[in-house]
Amino acid sequence: LSRALVSASWLAEALRAGRVGAGLRVLDASWYPPKERNARQEFKERHIPGASFFDIEECRDKSSPYDFMLPSESHFADYVGGLGVSNDTHVVVYDGDEVGTFYAPRAWWMFRAFGHKEVSVLNGGFKNWVKEGHPVTAEVTQPTPAVFKARLNRSLVKTFEEMVQNVSSLNFQVVDSRPEGRFRGTELDQGLESGHIPGAVNIPFHSFLSETGHEKSIEEIQEIFREKKVDLSKPLTATCRKGVTACQIALAAFLCGKRDVAVYDGSWSEWFHRAPPHYKVSEMKRSK
Repeated sequence: LSRALVSASWLAEALRAGRVGAGLRVLDASWYPPKERNARQEFKERHIPGASFFDIEECRDKSSPYDFMLPSESHFADYVGGLGVSNDTHVVVYDGDEVGTFYAPRAWWMFRAFGHKEVSVLNGGFKNWVKEGHPVTAEVTQPTPAVFKARLNRSLVKTFEEMVQNVSSLNFQVVDSRPEGRFRGTELDQGLESGHIPGAVNIPFHSFLSETGHEKSIEEIQEIFREKKVDLSKPLTATCRKGVTACQIALAAFLCGKRDVAVYDGSWSEWFHRAPPHYKVSEMKRSK
């Protein structure tokens, strides 16, 4: 059960066998830009039977000026405990994004960052769950609250200060999961000037997903890292716009046996606002 991915058929069988409960919790971690889709409303209309809604807007540090920063240990513990998750629960997370998997790896990484090992991503996401004809429901179940004890594993999280120090020390590799144009600085990122941290390598997160929205094979993932000269035997930190798709890098590396990828939680949102100008690499500025 410690595997990072479970298939739709595996989860469907667990549902049929009545295993969803205190020992197995399913969480819908969908989030969409407010003007595009309403994740909570879509959950109410249809979701995997027995699933609960993991609201990434609620389970975050609301005092931070940056989106989706990790909450405190107590906040996370109270939140997931309210969803019926204990330290003994196997958690399966999914989302309904059209690419197959978008926000689920963020929830997966959050659980791991807070010391929970039994957490998996539904391979292919809700899109493929529906496509394969597995059951959906509008019935919202109320899980029995559980006690969850959270302990933050600081080695899985990088701070702004650590990222600044690494620009000169090169203690760890940095992989940026944003689209190439945003990494290079040639296109705006939700109104924000783009670019990247010096020394970072770009692997857009969708590189790891097949055309159907499933994770590519371990061999294909290893080849992607190899082509970008990312050494999975050495320290690695993932970054993106706001710490979400970076978790796809962590998941891909995990599938290859590398379980210690850190995520720069503030990512470009924080870096853009706090880093000195010469620490923001952008082709747009060069072309002016």
